Amino acid sequence: MKIGLEIHVQLPTRSKMFCSCPTTDAPAPNTHVCPVCLGMPGSRPVLNRQVLVYGIMLAKMLGCTVTDTTWFSRKTYFYPDMSKSVQITQYDHPVGERGMYYLNTKDGQTKPIRITRIHLEEDPGKTKRTSDMHALVDYNRSGIPLAEIVTEPDLASPAEARAFLTQLVQDIRHTIDLPEGGERSIRCDCNISVGKERCEIKNVTGLKNVEVALNYEMVRQIKVLKAGGKIERATMNFDESRGVTYGARKKEFEADYGYIDEPDLGIFHIADLAKSIRIKESPAKMIQRITGQYELDPKMAKQLVSTSIDLAQFFETVIEKFGKDNAVKWVAGPVTANWKKFEERDGNVEDILPIIEDFVSGRITDTECTLKIKSLMTGIDAAEAAASSEGLDKMISDFLDKNPKIVDDYGKGNEKAANSVIGYVMKSTGGQYSSADIVDAAKRIIKSRL
Repeated sequence: MKIGLEIHVQLPTRSKMFCSCPTTDAPAPNTHVCPVCLGMPGSRPVLNRQVLVYGIMLAKMLGCTVTDTTWFSRKTYFYPDMSKSVQITQYDHPVGERGMYYLNTKDGQTKPIRITRIHLEEDPGKTKRTSDMHALVDYNRSGIPLAEIVTEPDLASPAEARAFLTQLVQDIRHTIDLPEGGERSIRCDCNISVGKERCEIKNVTGLKNVEVALNYEMVRQIKVLKAGGKIERATMNFDESRGVTYGARKKEFEADYGYIDEPDLGIFHIADLAKSIRIKESPAKMIQRITGQYELDPKMAKQLVSTSIDLAQFFETVIEKFGKDNAVKWVAGPVTANWKKFEERDGNVEDILPIIEDFVSGRITDTECTLKIKSLMTGIDAAEAAASSEGLDKMISDFLDKNPKIVDDYGKGNEKAANSVIGYVMKSTGGQYSSADIVDAAKRIIKSRL
């Protein structure tokens, strides 16, 4: 099986791609429009520079070669949601091409996914059907800037496609400061083949829907081939409510679109601009780096980075000051467990360092260090933190008294046995304790019984 994706990312600019109309939600249909985004005679597009900057940033994040020059083309477009009958996109010279993106797999390895290209284009309007014979078009979206990321067919399953998109969305959000929830503006065209010919599922939104659509199409193609049929190249739609794909039209080929160079937008020389742009380390690359640099368990590295980039950076700070063992013990332990509340309180991680230093120097005990960190990060006083900790210990001890097999299984090397305590404590306390706190306490108490 081969799966390739075409991912459309709405770029977080304040104005549209070729005009000054705002990209914010409009109060009514066809109110954020002008002669340019409606394609009226005599209007001329002017490229939004920030669109080019975002495109270069994403190209670098994807390991693409950023082209020295780039330009736009007109793509023949026969549908009513693009009123000028052409879409301004990139064809011969995209902003970036020939990239390599590494997917972090469950077994701690990385899988290379080839990136064919990343190009920039404008979004069409939105069509709303009012009956079988009539439809209305809202052109507020017409001209919204998009980056399209095209992969090679290197994904081997619907589940892997979802994992790839999940990681990619996190990296995109971090690279171009996509607002929280901005992943909802990401659409995906999914190309899948279980034989020789492929079908494309258009405009799938949502990570879960991508997996559902691909699973359904995979099963459909297998059934056709088993029945002695032949898969014809086609464009499919996805019915989200029923979780099924259905035929829309025969798949067009590139020649059908009649690309011509866009005469109103010249050639853009972007080599110097590309050299001046620096991007932040992506979450995926940070996971790969700290896993190798500090010889960490990949799951721990992923947990740190997924919780917060700031937390992962603090982990590195503690390694530099107090060594890896203390970073694992304290940052991957109570600091991670209480991080959410700490962020809500707008805490300063530098305040945690003196507590760890007191432990390293022997001025406080293991238990005192845990309580001080929890007190600082949650805002509760030390006595309350101690009482909370004692209550958790007693609850776990009582549970283990009734379930001695957990201790036996853990002693035989099944460390996951400690996880069975989580559900019991969470249910009994209504989520009062974090899962990390529960597992840490459970392992400590279990070890004392071995």
